[in-house]
Amino acid sequence: MGNIQKEPSVRFTVSLHPVLLRRFDSLVRRTSPKNRSLEVADMIRSRLIEESVVLGRGEVMGTITLLYDHHHHHIQETLTDLQHHYRHLIITTLHVHIDHRNCMEVLVVRGKGQDVKKLSNLLGKSKGVKNGKLTVTGTGKKLPP
Repeated sequence: MGNIQKEPSVRFTVSLHPVLLRRFDSLVRRTSPKNRSLEVADMIRSRLIEESVVLGRGEVMGTITLLYDHHHHHIQETLTDLQHHYRHLIITTLHVHIDHRNCMEVLVVRGKGQDVKKLSNLLGKSKGVKNGKLTVTGTGKKLPP
């Protein structure tokens, strides 16, 4: 890709239905920066990162958030065993005691998209997990500003 930072921006034309454009402009006004081009670039970057997870290409970073009932039989052992098996993907974890029964665990992860997705699926489908969510972003190495 060369030096991404020094490459000039390229203009291109996009045709949109007027209603879609009004809704997009409304979104741009509510967010920062208030600039169509920067908003489109952010959306493209997000989509490319999502695609790297789907295709399993490239390195991603992200979080896996789990909500679970810690009274569920063997849930702690199951989650801990999975995390030890995939320790090469896990940077750190955060454990929160929500109430007498429920806990939230957040894992910060880094690795190939397909591996991160696999770990997220295994953790999220463990019996006792009420909700699991994977949120990913890139490492920033191959995406322009």
